[in-house]
Amino acid sequence: MELLSPAGTLEKLKVAVDFGADAVYAGVKHFSLRERAGNFTIEELKKGIDYAHSKGKKVYITLNAFLKNHEIENFKKTVDAVAELNPDGFIVADIGALSIVKDRTDIPIHISTQANVTNIATVKAYKDLGASRIVLARELSLKEIAEIKKAVPDMEIEVFVHGAMCMAYSGRCLLSSYLTKRDPNRGSCAQSCRWKYYVIEEKREGELYPIEEDHHGTYIFNSKDLCALPLLDKLYEIGVDSVKIEGRVKSVYYVAVTTAVYRKAINLIKNNPESFKLEFPKLLEELDKVSHRPYTTGFLESETELQYYQTSSYIRKYKFLALFKNGTWEVRNPFSVGDEVEIFYSSGESIKTRIERIIQIKGNKRTEIEQAHPNFTVKITFTNQPENSNFMILRKLI
Repeated sequence: MELLSPAGTLEKLKVAVDFGADAVYAGVKHFSLRERAGNFTIEELKKGIDYAHSKGKKVYITLNAFLKNHEIENFKKTVDAVAELNPDGFIVADIGALSIVKDRTDIPIHISTQANVTNIATVKAYKDLGASRIVLARELSLKEIAEIKKAVPDMEIEVFVHGAMCMAYSGRCLLSSYLTKRDPNRGSCAQSCRWKYYVIEEKREGELYPIEEDHHGTYIFNSKDLCALPLLDKLYEIGVDSVKIEGRVKSVYYVAVTTAVYRKAINLIKNNPESFKLEFPKLLEELDKVSHRPYTTGFLESETELQYYQTSSYIRKYKFLALFKNGTWEVRNPFSVGDEVEIFYSSGESIKTRIERIIQIKGNKRTEIEQAHPNFTVKITFTNQPENSNFMILRKLI
């Protein structure tokens, strides 16, 4: 079972690869659903693909926008330019885009979750059209996924297992377009579903009344976040080929932690299922340390409590301080000598420690400092020195 992680930028691509992803998915400008999430230029994409391939990992290119007539020629040029970089797959939603990619390349074609594939007949139809993988609609249960895999065993099946969910059908929403002129189906969603809504009585203009759907509150569209870690072993047993982490507008820290946790979980399930059950509470605890809304297993267990009515805010317990690269720490948020911190490893393990000393590095100059600030490059002495590892995250409890 492949672990597929998000790569909104070149840095995130490298972090996903370094923290255990088997493959990453990346968007290019104009034709992905990640327009506000950072996208790759052709030059950046080449660097990313070369890096991933040097580590034996795959890169899938997201071109899952729904095309308009005036965009078709530019889409063809984009496909041609990206194909020369030798990616491992194109992710499309538009059936016309599928036809264009098939006619112009031999690169495998994956059908995006935006295509809303929910049944065996549709999977077979896409197979006949030349697709090699289906990213199933998020509205399916474990039972339905198993039925599809059994009926079409030679079609690769991909399932989302972690991240934000949309209140609309497989993410195909127009609410943001109407309210803000930002198209959700081009990655510019304003997340209007997370806002707090009121009604106004016809004869009392300006007087707002809260929409009380029930006793919880007024966030009537606000979805919880998906976390399928509790069901990962069942997805493995079904024979799901790839599990996908959602990552639109997510941080390097989020990519690192979620990737490392799911990597460790898959390894445990593959090698020792009982160990996965024993380690599960610890793995879930790590996922609780990234910014998220309350977790749900979504539709996988036919759950109905998918909405979160209290607030649209995220749960944030930890602050990302620094990323370890090439023997030094790249600082992202301030920290000081004496701070109690945690070091998170790409293995999915973490240790608690304390900062004893900070040395700032600027060229050949070394300066001892009391506080590190964003964009500093530093070396750190801890009370418990971390084990040798090329890939680490520094964080602290908020």
